[in-house]
Amino acid sequence: MALNLAIAGAGGRMGRMLLEAAASQPGMAISGALEHATSPLLGRDAGELSGSAKGIAVTSDLVSGLANAHVLIDFTRPEGTLQHLAACRKHAVNMVIGTTGFTADQKREIEAAATHIAIVFAANMSLGMIVLAKLVGMASRALHEGYDIEIIEAHHKLKVDAPSGTALMLGEAAAKSMGKALDEIGVFERHGVIGERKPGTIGFSAIRGGDIIGDHTVMYAGSGERIEITHRSSSRVTFAHGALRAARFLEGRKAGLFSMEDVLGLN
Repeated sequence: MALNLAIAGAGGRMGRMLLEAAASQPGMAISGALEHATSPLLGRDAGELSGSAKGIAVTSDLVSGLANAHVLIDFTRPEGTLQHLAACRKHAVNMVIGTTGFTADQKREIEAAATHIAIVFAANMSLGMIVLAKLVGMASRALHEGYDIEIIEAHHKLKVDAPSGTALMLGEAAAKSMGKALDEIGVFERHGVIGERKPGTIGFSAIRGGDIIGDHTVMYAGSGERIEITHRSSSRVTFAHGALRAARFLEGRKAGLFSMEDVLGLN
């Protein structure tokens, strides 16, 4: 039996890529394509958006959009994702959540829902990025004394949150390996006379411009040397394939909150 997927934000760049990527995966089928209630795409065939998924009309009705789905893949915005989360919990549909910008309270809503359905929740679905986060943890354990850690990220001009969810994920990986919480040692703003750098902190810089898909660098600046670990995304297809792998991981699972590390067997 095919794994039926519903795609939230089907008309967006990521949504269209997910529709196209899923259509090429054996054992997967698109059963629903969701958009917000004011979208001009409502009623159109999802195949018009991606060249695949013929016969699936774009809808804002969550009941019909989720009717035959085993998993909903959501790369939208926090408010929309939480509405979808409530519907998935009600109708026992698992979720892959790649949305970023959640508050601590909103993350707790996701954790609560995961006691009823199975969820993969990650700020970045790129398989390469998940491996990079593991490398950052290793490097930070070895280099947190005598080295200053900086995280530099760059994204397109339409991105609305900063730092990116992926940059925060990398910061959390570094902080955890140092035995600290990112909230305690993260430096997210610098302006004016800020004084000397405090040892043991993790600095963040965000660049917004053009159509940059996503670049992330973790820098370890020591005396006489600098180490940089970098990941650059040249296509969103990497996120789509990671999300589909996460959806496959959820097949048959009833409840639980999982990371991409779980999906890749790195935990």
